[in-house]
Amino acid sequence: MEQKYVLNNCKSFRLRDVFECGQCFRWNKQLDGSYTGIFGKNVLNVTEEKDDNGYKITFCGICDGDIEQICNFYFDLERNYEKIKQDLSKIDNNLKEAIEYGSGIRILNQDLWEMIISFIISANNNIPRIKGIIDRMSKKYGQEINFRGERFYTFPTSKELSKATEKDLRELGAGFRDKYIFETTKMINNGEINLEELQKEKETNVIRNKLLTLCGVGPKVADCILLFSSLKRFDVFPIDVWVRRVINDLYIHNEVEAKVDKKQIENLAKEKFGDLEGIAQQYLFFYRRERD
Repeated sequence: MEQKYVLNNCKSFRLRDVFECGQCFRWNKQLDGSYTGIFGKNVLNVTEEKDDNGYKITFCGICDGDIEQICNFYFDLERNYEKIKQDLSKIDNNLKEAIEYGSGIRILNQDLWEMIISFIISANNNIPRIKGIIDRMSKKYGQEINFRGERFYTFPTSKELSKATEKDLRELGAGFRDKYIFETTKMINNGEINLEELQKEKETNVIRNKLLTLCGVGPKVADCILLFSSLKRFDVFPIDVWVRRVINDLYIHNEVEAKVDKKQIENLAKEKFGDLEGIAQQYLFFYRRERD
């Protein structure tokens, strides 16, 4: 049965900002401007419309539980993003401008297992291809959910994905990542990494070091998993070509961008943005990529 949940006067939730900022791969824009996506065993359609003091956000869909509780957790609705934006905007005008551009960003609480595989797939890849691989993988190994006359497929569990051979994964378009996905799935199923224990771990570096033992997980992928999953660590700063570019343009000013050292960026981010560096990264990344 379809459920509905409405947020009124929301100032820190814009569909474009949330779903197009690079943190998720299973949400798609519809012809009417809304977005439909699947996460866990939930399929939602999300719409926005201007109201007196912000935006009215409406969630409609099939949920594995109460829609309000599910949305509050997944969309991080209980966190005060207005306060975060105010604090970060005081740092400098560069970040203030980036925040104004992407003022509706919220960092989603996404499934840890799904984020591990999704960001392994993201390595040296573009978003349309990432989405295609994940969709084909889900269609073959996930569970079907029908919503408004369309078929959606859950992201396969580690046990479901263990049915796939390297060849199977290659045929889905995973390319050189087939081995990484296969080996990491095996490691999770063998208990070499316990995801429930990772969720309970308090030290970010302890989690990062364990993630780095997974096949296909390097520093940038590990930081994306830390930031965009339900681990919810804001004290990380994933660095890709867009982040290197915006940090160099706004703060470092090296004539040869390629010479900007990763450690230099990490130190600058920690010094300027502190424990909110992960959120600052998203504002800066989105601002630069969308306006380039």
